Amino acid sequence: MSVRYIRRPTEVAAIRAAARSARPLPPVPALMAALLDANARRDREGTTLAAHRVVRAAAPEVGE
Repeated sequence: MSVRYIRRPTEVAAIRAAARSARPLPPVPALMAALLDANARRDREGTTLAAHRVVRAAAPEVGE
């Protein structure tokens, strides 16, 4: 028995729209504050997310 994946038309449109739109990152000091806050709260997922966003904001060519 094979499983069929049915894509929704809105899913394709949403993926295309997200790929076209530029999403500016917040300034590095704001991201660093979020990183310190997540670290103080012992939020591992938040710390990882904030750290990755700091790197992307500081050196945009790294992620491309």
